[in-house]
Amino acid sequence: MNETIRLLQAHHSSRSYKTDPIPDGVLEAIIEAAHRAPTSTNSQEVSLVVVRNEKSRARIAEIAGGQPWIAQAPVFIAVIVDLYKTGLGVENAGGKQVFQRSLEGIVAAVSDAGIAMATIMAASRASGLGVVPIGGIRRDPQAMIDLLGLPPNTFPVDGVVLGYVGEESPQKPRMSIQSFRHDEKYHPEAIKPAIDAYDRTLQAYWQRIGRTDGLSWSANMAQHYSTFSRLIKSVAQKQGFTIEV
Repeated sequence: MNETIRLLQAHHSSRSYKTDPIPDGVLEAIIEAAHRAPTSTNSQEVSLVVVRNEKSRARIAEIAGGQPWIAQAPVFIAVIVDLYKTGLGVENAGGKQVFQRSLEGIVAAVSDAGIAMATIMAASRASGLGVVPIGGIRRDPQAMIDLLGLPPNTFPVDGVVLGYVGEESPQKPRMSIQSFRHDEKYHPEAIKPAIDAYDRTLQAYWQRIGRTDGLSWSANMAQHYSTFSRLIKSVAQKQGFTIEV
């Protein structure tokens, strides 16, 4: 099997890190890989904020709901949707940017941020580092905006922890491939059996690693997807992101 594919298939989140610093050359190569990641219409509407300051990482750990690995690992990279940058380009051409007020603009920018995030993780793993993606920074996006000094028309979408792994974590099982791959058309009849089987598989996994608080996939989805937060909407609107067309 191709080594790149093997690396991607072996992905798992690491939540135990050494305090050893990441050499500048390694970090620069990872960031350059993300810099070269594709973006819609060559918009390059993604920016990264690299956080190595110990106090700042501790604050991010707090913002994200108390995730100690953020403070433990030597580097945290925040992935930012950056329509401030594109807005300046539009102004240079004599126009006025309105893309941030459309659903297409938001979807395109977040999709590109996801591509950059995936590239960071793959490049980091290829460099011998552990990673864990952090969506918890959206628990208090205003706090992240203030901490990172983000201008209007930007938003902290997510982030990733980088560092040399202390204690390695097992790879969590996934739902069956039939729930993910659909040939020619979507096959809804495959989903419910896959969920039922995965609930059992995941519960067995939690028991195997000694996690008494582990939930089934269905219970976890019910916990997170049965409610929604208005906070992210209000902060996004304050930053300039609205859906008007």
